[in-house]
Amino acid sequence: MIVSALASALALAAPEAAGGGAGPAPTAAAPASDGVISYPPSFFAASQAANAWEMLLRLPGFALDTGDAIRGFEGGGGNALVDGQRPSSKTDPLDELLRRIPLSQIERIDLIRGGAPGIDMQGRTVIANVVRKPGGALQGLVALANNHVYDGRNMHGFRLELSGGKDGRNWEGSARYGFGADDGGDFGPGVMLGPDGTPIRISQIDSTGGIGNQTLTGAYEQPVLGGKLRVNGRLFWEKYKFKEDNVIVFPAPGLATTDDINHTHETELGGRFTRDLGARATLDLVGLRQTRERDISSVFDSPGEDGRFNLARESSETIGRGVVSYRFSETLSVETGAEGAFNRLDSRTALTSNGLPVLLPAANVTVEETRGEAFAKGVWRPSRPWTVESGLRYEASSISSSGDVALDKSLRFLKPRLALTWAPSATTQVRLRIERVVGQLAFDDFVADSSFNTGAVTAGNPDLDPEQAWVSEVALEQRFWTDGVMGVTLRRSTLTDVIDRAPIFTQSAVFDSPANIGDGTKDELVLNLTAPLRRFGLTGAQLKAEATWRRSEVTDPTTGESREISKLRPVEWEATYSQDLPQWRMTWGVDAYGGWRETSYRFNEVATFKLGTFVRPFAEWRARPDLIVRFELPNVTERGLRRTRTVYDGPRGSSEVLFTDDRKLDFGRMYYVRVRKTFGA
Repeated sequence: MIVSALASALALAAPEAAGGGAGPAPTAAAPASDGVISYPPSFFAASQAANAWEMLLRLPGFALDTGDAIRGFEGGGGNALVDGQRPSSKTDPLDELLRRIPLSQIERIDLIRGGAPGIDMQGRTVIANVVRKPGGALQGLVALANNHVYDGRNMHGFRLELSGGKDGRNWEGSARYGFGADDGGDFGPGVMLGPDGTPIRISQIDSTGGIGNQTLTGAYEQPVLGGKLRVNGRLFWEKYKFKEDNVIVFPAPGLATTDDINHTHETELGGRFTRDLGARATLDLVGLRQTRERDISSVFDSPGEDGRFNLARESSETIGRGVVSYRFSETLSVETGAEGAFNRLDSRTALTSNGLPVLLPAANVTVEETRGEAFAKGVWRPSRPWTVESGLRYEASSISSSGDVALDKSLRFLKPRLALTWAPSATTQVRLRIERVVGQLAFDDFVADSSFNTGAVTAGNPDLDPEQAWVSEVALEQRFWTDGVMGVTLRRSTLTDVIDRAPIFTQSAVFDSPANIGDGTKDELVLNLTAPLRRFGLTGAQLKAEATWRRSEVTDPTTGESREISKLRPVEWEATYSQDLPQWRMTWGVDAYGGWRETSYRFNEVATFKLGTFVRPFAEWRARPDLIVRFELPNVTERGLRRTRTVYDGPRGSSEVLFTDDRKLDFGRMYYVRVRKTFGA
């Protein structure tokens, strides 16, 4: 199921305008050839930005990336730093952490393009650094929201944030809960067609999905041993429910039902110690422990067939990391460090069909991984137009599994990186990058899974190798009209050990499974634009957009023919028009998130999922300096989804089509309102 990130009440203040416009005369530093542009809070005043996240959404030439969910710490951070450092939490999303930094605590935001000495670019070519003011009195935020869904449901939420500090001792805490609608739970027709196009079954589908979660976070920092110690914690609970009634009207009346319930519980406790080692060197130590428990139950019932699927997973991760940074001069800095991580997954799976157990490969597995990584990085600016960033990482890991599959394997990879930036003028920048990227094995691929809603049963495969890629990239950035930006990026990835889908054979059946299917390629073209519209008579207006085109090629392990990589979306785009109306204390605009397609290639099935374009008009009114009311019309165009499955009577390429299942489901309009009150300094 797709739990829409656009379901407004889920995390309460989570869905906001994807961008905004600066006022008629924003105050910002002029672009400099050193690649760093500083934006003071006054630049964002007309847009009524209340926290770091809202400021970054309006930052010209920047799109927030919250990072990758990987094991370990190195290489998984997003493209935003706080006081020059990546936040030490892994489970607390970067966007949520940025929301908890109020405007009153922010001194400026630095946009770093191409690298800067003393800054860890997190493997990115563009990064934003939120610089906070020291100290701060008690301040907070309380917000209430409700999202009225077209089917009558009201998804409400609540958010409370508090922070304060004095004399280097700072603290913060937050509590929130919210409910959201799954826009994969819709209403519409379903048709199953035979090989000749004749209807085999016609039905009407009525499905509903919803999610609710609660989160508690807290952090405290104070001076210790000549440095600073920060401790952070997070608790998270979530419940997801999905119900589908498939009312069959042809060839004979009937009812097929699916009921899914998922429970998730996460904990995290982390700490960070930083200390200057003289005037030029800095020590940074990070340690954290996180756990995750997940229980999945799925029940399917139809005339003549029923099934039950249960999955219980417990995972944990412990990380220790140390980094020493040294700045030789204003133009040269290096850092070196190492980290170690221990991960464990316990998974238990059960599947029955018509009351009889179905044996799944890798159904009950315990997986343990010990991972270590050493790295060295450097940033050098030989002259003002040029910046050179280089790095070398060495990763070694040992993975073992027990239970249904007993396996031990060791993996070692060397990962070099080189990035060059040339700024011939203050408004033009060219960036080149070549890097070896090594993916991580997803523990979810190690164990069996099932979905009665899609009809797919997936076997686990612990014997996988990580996908590797040599990535080469060239990017051009051109700034115009003071705060306008246009960028073009071309990226090519030469892939080895691509992880996709392949058949796995047992004594009684053939199952689909994750597998390494050989080499491949992936090409990407990315265009981004930030355009102030004052020149067109639209004072305070801004258009912000980004589009990505992808083309990929691998050899299908079932048919031997070339095809695209499974679930790789060929086109994605989003755009936001916004206009600030300070005379009315108001900002209004429209967000558009483009429709996309993704196709999965299983050994006996091709499944295509298409999602329509999501449009969301919004308006925000500052009733008082400390009170903001926001209105939205999520999914105003009532976009829907279409899922098509073509199932074969055996392996594709050598078997006839058995049937095609085509579902076209609609999801209606929503009405969202949020009231946010700030207090304190």
